[in-house]
Parts: sequence; structure tokens; C-alpha cells
Amino acid sequence: MSMIEFELDGKKVEAPAGSMVIAAAADAGTFIPHFCYHKKLTVAANCRMCLVDIEKMPKPMPACATAIAPGMIVRTKSDKAIKAQQSVMEFLLINHPLDCPICDQGGECQLQDLAVGYGGSSSRYEEEKRVVANKDVGPLISMEEMSRCIHCTRCVRFGQEVAGVMELGMIHRGEHSEITTMVKDNGSEAIDSELSGNMIDICPVGALTSKPFRYSARTWELSRRKSISPHDSTGANLIVQVKNNKVMRVVPLENEAVNECWIADRDRYSYEALNGTDRLTTPMIKQGGEWKDVDWQTALEYVANGIKQIKTDHGASSIGTLASPHSTVEELFLASQLMRGIGSDNIDYRLRTADFGNTSAANVRWLGTSIASLSSMQHVLVVGSNLRKDHPLFAQRIRQAVRKGAQVSQINEVSRDWAMNIANSIIAPASDWAASLMEAKLKQWLGAPDVAAGKKIILLGNAAAHHANASTLLALAQQLAAATGAVVGYLTEAANTVGAQMVGALPQKDGLQAAQMLASEGNGLKAALLLACEPAFDSAAGQAGVVALSKMQMVVSMSAFKTNMDCADVLLPIAPFTETSGTFVNAEGRAQSFHAVVKPLGETRPAWKVLRVLGNMLGVIGFNFDSSQEVLAAANLDTSKLNNATTASTTASQAIASMPCTASIYQLDGLVRRAPSLQLTNDARNSSNSDLEIAA
Repeated sequence: MSMIEFELDGKKVEAPAGSMVIAAAADAGTFIPHFCYHKKLTVAANCRMCLVDIEKMPKPMPACATAIAPGMIVRTKSDKAIKAQQSVMEFLLINHPLDCPICDQGGECQLQDLAVGYGGSSSRYEEEKRVVANKDVGPLISMEEMSRCIHCTRCVRFGQEVAGVMELGMIHRGEHSEITTMVKDNGSEAIDSELSGNMIDICPVGALTSKPFRYSARTWELSRRKSISPHDSTGANLIVQVKNNKVMRVVPLENEAVNECWIADRDRYSYEALNGTDRLTTPMIKQGGEWKDVDWQTALEYVANGIKQIKTDHGASSIGTLASPHSTVEELFLASQLMRGIGSDNIDYRLRTADFGNTSAANVRWLGTSIASLSSMQHVLVVGSNLRKDHPLFAQRIRQAVRKGAQVSQINEVSRDWAMNIANSIIAPASDWAASLMEAKLKQWLGAPDVAAGKKIILLGNAAAHHANASTLLALAQQLAAATGAVVGYLTEAANTVGAQMVGALPQKDGLQAAQMLASEGNGLKAALLLACEPAFDSAAGQAGVVALSKMQMVVSMSAFKTNMDCADVLLPIAPFTETSGTFVNAEGRAQSFHAVVKPLGETRPAWKVLRVLGNMLGVIGFNFDSSQEVLAAANLDTSKLNNATTASTTASQAIASMPCTASIYQLDGLVRRAPSLQLTNDARNSSNSDLEIAA
């Protein structure tokens, strides 16, 4: 990349050719005030706050829309530049309401900050300020103070360019201009994008604010702590904002390699469940059909004695664990060690899986490439995924690639709106996906092997991973990849699907698989430990799995919520991701550790501590861990296991009668299922009536 030298405030600096002055100045450490400019959006140049003085140009020029040139002399702090910026600020404040004391944006408002440096102490205008009508755009975003809008159009451009859906636009002209929603085909004016909350972050004033957070705290009252999203496999980096040991708000932490500066709405709003009435805060035991609160010692002794008795009466193979792939590496590792320590190989995280031969601890299925590389792909084939809803931030990356000319193709059971141009589609029942992968036209879609090497990928989605012939689909995808020079990757369902494989949270010898443990007779299982999972909602067995569990001698539910009460005998309150330290391994194999951001609620305890104590009580060797960091070190995560190779058959002769089991966007895990605002969205209301979305 060629570099250009120019002068900035008396200093010689270099920047890549084609850079705008504002970006080049930022790289050089010089801040130029702005509102409409955003590094991830196209240039609009409509706020004019970034006017700078450029030698030989008669008027101040917008730094966001002026490209650097060799020998250019730019002054950002000259009288000419400062007066221009002060004039723009005066115009912006003509109609802006003076309600900073009650504005939710107060304390983190760009307009407020810049008005201190560039605004006047009084206004020359005495006319009444304009008023813009309030708008109801759904349960997540508040547009009740649109009089504050300065028409930077960041929200409009975000919808067009990042979310892929232009849900906001500007109407009218002059002082009558306003940002508003457009009536959709269904008559709704709600903002339905799964990335919509990012509009709040990029709004430089208090026009767009968080409806659930509204009027609940001031920014200076909040402490900020880093964390990792526990939902899909992106591993989005978060800043969790806390007041009085309560999570009040979640916003993105910028990480260009993972989530850039965006997060999905379920990452942002699922925190509501943490403070909900459904939280389990004390251990409980069912006695005579009624639940009784007990202390931890009583509950753990009950569990340990029950496991010992069942092991004596029926053998260790009659005990099993069903674990959620949203659990941390540390929790899954200790659960695996606990089972194997008592002599059982019955542990599985693959609750929605149908083909259990496709995964193992030896070959860990993963994305096959880096998350960042998705933005620069030229050919993408997606098999069995509702990409936009299953993995919103991956879809956003691929949307970037489409804007650069990439071709996206799909094999799916139905055609869905992914908010991007789909070049080619095969819409067929899941039983025909294997045959579809053998069609000759797919090679044409992906191009010749010598074209765009390293820029092609075949992505197997949740439905492909949970498919009854998942092994065959992978083998056929690998065969197609070999013929076209593509790579094959799994989008992977949950925050720790990759980590669960790494630590061996699945049968490694002759243990029972999840489907077998949840079968009508349980295959001889007499006791089950449920780690942060709700089989009714999280498994392919659904309610039938609950019936199977209810027939066992003992079922222990470890959860942050009052759940599994129909089948469990013991409820142990374990900490959600905000109340424990741990590690998630995202789809690209990146291990990201985090700390607790608040103290555990009530008698809640981190699951790794509960499992450690159970291990000690059951006499399991090697369970003397003092911290989650020690557990992580013992887990010894090995990225060399990341491998999508397979020796499975490439014959598409088998057919299946049922569709793969997948979760809809706001039914993925217990947190999003219990977040009231997310459940009020159109996405939640339009998903299937059951908590499992079975494609039909």
C-alpha cells in the first residue's frame, strides 16, 4: 500500500493513499470533532463539524470527505478552522432541546462534550425550538426524544450498510427533516434487525436510547467490566455496566478480530434475565412432591450420597451428565472429569445432535478459518443455516464481503431473508441436502480451484451439524472443497461448542450419547446431572426427554434458574456468566477468558466450584482446584485438535424423515428465553410456538 506524506498542524505525517483527512489525523493522534463520520460507515459529510483549514482552499473543507494529497497542508486548530466549527455547533444547537439533566445520553454524549469546546455560552436565536413526534419502534430502542436528533444519519447508514436492512430513513427537508421508520409489508413500523441495538451506540446524541435501560441509571454511576457473550459462537467482547452489584447495561467492547465494534441484540439485552424473578438463589430438594429450600451442605450431601448409592446398586454406567455448550470450559472439563472419576463415560453436550459419529474430542469441528477472513471471502456456500438469525455477526461479516462483490450461495430447506444478495440457491428438504451437495453446478458457483485461492468457503450451519447424516454432509462438502479450492467450516451453534469438544465433554469410549440418555427408557440410566441445560427446550428429545428423566431415581439440575422442576429432585443454583469466571472457545478456536462482573446472587455459586466440591465428596482424584485459572490450565486446551477432516462416506443414499433440530434466535439458551424485551420482538413472536424451531 503506497503511503502519502502531508503536513498536519505543522508536522509531517504519512497515511495510506486514498485516506480521508479525518482518518489520517486520527491515526496520527489528532482528534477532529465530528458527528456524522464513523469509521465503519460510508461518508455522508452532512454534519460539517469536521471542517478544517486546508492551504490553497478558499473555504474550510470537511475532513471526512477530503482525501489526503502529497504535500497537502492541513490545519485543524487554526482560527479559520475553529471559527468554522463553532459556527456549525451554533447551528446544531438552534433546535436541540436543553434537557441534558434528564437525557439518558447525558455524560456520554458527543454533542454535550463538543459543545463545551465549540459552543457558545448563549444563543442568538430566540425562536421556539422545533418538536418532533415520538415514535414507537419496538421493545428495544426508544425514539421518544427525536427532537434531539441532529440528522447525522449514522442510524440510517448502519441499517443500509451493516444490518443490511434500511429500517430508518430521513423525510422532509430543512428544519422539517426527521428520521423515521418506514411502514413494512406487514404494516409494522418496528425496527426488527437482530443488530438494531448498535444504532444506540453510534447515535452521537440522546435521540436513540435503550428502552430497557431507559431512566434506570446515569453513566457516571456505572462501573465497567469486560466480559464475553455466552450465546452464539462469535465470542463477542462485551462491556458489562454494573450498579449496586446489578447488571444494568451491556455494550460492545471493540475487538476488530472478533466482533469489530458491534454486538447482536441478544448479546445486548439478555442481561434482563439475570435480574428476573425466575432466578434460583438457594438449593432446593423435592420432598413428598414439594420443593423445600435447603443449605448447600444438605443439598450436596444428598447428591453425593445418591450418586454413591446408585453406583453401588446399578454401576457407574447408570449415571450420566447432560451439559450445555453454553457452559464454560472449566465447567465442562470438571463435569467430564467428575463422570470419568466415578467410572462413567456418560457425558454429552450435543443435545440437539442426531449424528453422533461426526464429532469427537480428537477432531474438533470449527469454523475452518478466522472470523475476520469472512469479510474478504469471494465465494461462500452456506448449507443448512438461517445465517442471519443463527449467527448475526458472522452474517454481518459476509454482508461486507457481498458489498465488495462476493457471491453467496445456499442449500436450505426454505429461503429466508438474509439481508444480502443471494446469488444461487437450492431449496430442498433436509433429506435431499446430500444429493444437492453432489450437483455439478455447485462447482460453477464456487469457481475453479485456481481462482480466488483462500477466498472460498463452505459453511455448514446448525441444521447441517444437527443433521441425521451430518457425517455424509461433511464428507461431501470436503469433496466439493477439494475440487474447487475452498475450505470447509462449521458455524458452530453455541458459545462453547468448540471448547466442549476440546475438553472431551462427550463419550470417548462406550458411553451413552445425549439422545440415548434422553430416550424413553434412558438406556439404563438411573441418575442424571443437568449442567445449565433444559432438555425440554435445549434438546432434540424435547418434552419426551423430560418424561424419560422423570422416571430416573435421581436428577440433579444445576442452573441459574428455577427450571427442570418437573423431572429434577435437586436444584443447585449456579452462577450465570456475569457471576463466575471462565473461558469460552469461539468458532475460530479463540479461547477468551473472563471474570465475574458482579457477586453471585443469593446462595448462587460458580458451577466449577460446585463440581469441584462434588468431586471431593465422591473421592475423585485430582479435584483440588483453588481457582478457575487452575482448572483452565488442567484442561490444557489444544488448538491442534481443530480439524474438519472426515473419513465418512460420500454416498448420498440415506434419507431422513425428520428435519434437524435447531433453536430460533431468541430461544437459543436459558438467558435469551428469559429476557422480556427480546421475547417481545417480532423475531421471538414469529418463531414456532414451541421453544424449538423444527424446520418444516
